[in-house]
Amino acid sequence: MGMTVKRTLLVCISITLALSTPVVAASAAQKASPVKCVATKAVGHTPKVVKPIGKSLTKLPKTFTLTTNCGTIVITTVGKKAPRTLTELSTLAKAGYFDGSLCHRLTTAGIYVLQCGDPTATGTGNPGFSYPDENLPASALNNYPAGTVAMANSGPGTNGSQFFLVFADTTLGPDYTIWGKITKGLEIVQAIAKAGVQGGGGDGTPSTKIALTKVRTN
Repeated sequence: MGMTVKRTLLVCISITLALSTPVVAASAAQKASPVKCVATKAVGHTPKVVKPIGKSLTKLPKTFTLTTNCGTIVITTVGKKAPRTLTELSTLAKAGYFDGSLCHRLTTAGIYVLQCGDPTATGTGNPGFSYPDENLPASALNNYPAGTVAMANSGPGTNGSQFFLVFADTTLGPDYTIWGKITKGLEIVQAIAKAGVQGGGGDGTPSTKIALTKVRTN
């Protein structure tokens, strides 16, 4: 199973390019405290082997904290709207699956997302298991607003470990499980987006290297 959404997202880029405009406005507080990334030794690597739980936890995580070399990003989850997704992501996080992994893909044309969760940093890595879609949005303009966190996939029911962080209002097909919202650190993702893609263009490896040092739940 490939977890990249490249083919699907590229199709959506052509559809949504005329529909959405990036809004990456920095607040006064953000200007006063610019995002600074420190060097990271993170590289693509073979993922840890983690067994899925296979059923939803009775107590779901309320937040995911992504500690990165560019600062801390806090995601508040949707709770019972996506129980299986949060269960398996929590299992991966507790096993250290995400630790030391790069956010491998940035898209700044038509759709506005930073994609993470693949230890191989190739866009094809996965934990070796998958689970169903949950909490899909409506088919509408800007149905993935800035701050949304959703699962990447390669088709229905193929969720694994890869997810994307939306840094500006984005229109996509109603095909990606929304499991949280960035409640702290959106300016970090926006700063990565502002720096652009390696070699130019609107889709590829971020120019500024950002790594998930560790991911923890609460």
